[in-house]
Amino acid sequence: MTDTTARNPYHVCASSDCDCGMTRRDFLRMSALTAAGAASPLLFAGDAMAQQGPKGDDQPVKIGYLPITDATPLLVAHARKLFEAEGLQTETPRLFRSWAQIIEAFVSGQVNVIHLLSPATISVRYGAKFPAKVVAWNHINGSALTVAKDINRVQDLGGRTVAIPFWYSIHNVLLQQILAKNGLSVVSKGREGSIGAKEVNLVVLAPAEMVSALASKSIAGFIVAEPFNALAETAGVGQVLRFSGDAWKNHACCVTFLSERDINTRPEWAQRVTTAIVKAQLWTRSNQIDTARLLSSGDPHRYTPHNLQVLSKVLAVSDFSAYEQRGIVAHKEWGQRRIDFQPYPFPSYTEQMVRALQTTRLEGDTGFLQKLDPAFVARDLVDDRFVRKAIDAVGGPAVFGLPAKLLRSETVAV
Repeated sequence: MTDTTARNPYHVCASSDCDCGMTRRDFLRMSALTAAGAASPLLFAGDAMAQQGPKGDDQPVKIGYLPITDATPLLVAHARKLFEAEGLQTETPRLFRSWAQIIEAFVSGQVNVIHLLSPATISVRYGAKFPAKVVAWNHINGSALTVAKDINRVQDLGGRTVAIPFWYSIHNVLLQQILAKNGLSVVSKGREGSIGAKEVNLVVLAPAEMVSALASKSIAGFIVAEPFNALAETAGVGQVLRFSGDAWKNHACCVTFLSERDINTRPEWAQRVTTAIVKAQLWTRSNQIDTARLLSSGDPHRYTPHNLQVLSKVLAVSDFSAYEQRGIVAHKEWGQRRIDFQPYPFPSYTEQMVRALQTTRLEGDTGFLQKLDPAFVARDLVDDRFVRKAIDAVGGPAVFGLPAKLLRSETVAV
């Protein structure tokens, strides 16, 4: 994954088999999905497909994922046969290139266990009205704002273009807060129009395309999940300017998303899936280098195209001294890892996320978002029955360093 050939990061291709990240088909599908009025055909298609599958707990686990470290618990659970240990069948996980593709596959029933950007779950459930719920967090932190080597301050991004992976992402939320604190405003102009000196142009780009776009100077930076930040560093084309976990302490990025139909008709299946993912997270926390090796391109599973060096930089190296010396880490006292794993979905986070989204610039119809009550979403979007039981089964909250009552307050300091 060190290809730095130039590509147009704003390209929308008319070909259905284009490898550019976001194809025209992706764009049209996502447009339909996020428009509530147009979502019904997709939902009915998903219902029909799912009803044709096995009943009860015989349904195989069909994982959909992007090649990012956010997918680690799902892939570790598959590789270590933790699903099978819970009495489940599994299929080979399916790799997707963009968030639009993975959402479409989930809605249409092609996959039934996915990791998804936490804000995107709100768009899917309340914008597209697809009945699905968060059952666990996949990880905490694990993202960064990476910029070209000639950019040393956030203010230097004025008049430049920065890529985000999805409008409904914690990356977009935090980036806009960081920019605002530094006197910059955001616009979305694509390739058209000039960018003001105090403006930052945001474009959506598939994570796998970000490093090459930075290398070709099509963008001045990107904010995304690992290991693409580490990849830009090791390839010598970019530098980390801010870690997301240093702006929002122990925030969730991706979560485990299951359809409400599976939760209601196959509760024992949902419990077993969640238990396997919780066990995978616990194993990962104590086996970082083995996890990096398992996810690397050198492993027989070939889950991701990333090499061991890049993945180890994210998963196995927790010494932030070099970043602290450069002033990159603002909150040394938080004592965080570059990425960490704990599965409990704190209600306080969901509430804060809804409030943040309501004041964040987003593309598309956001009317539904302004009507949401944060406390209601925290209760309605998340089903924590399964993860609570799974955490208790592996030793309780303390094994993940969590408070016994599973309550916390959010710390956001951009």
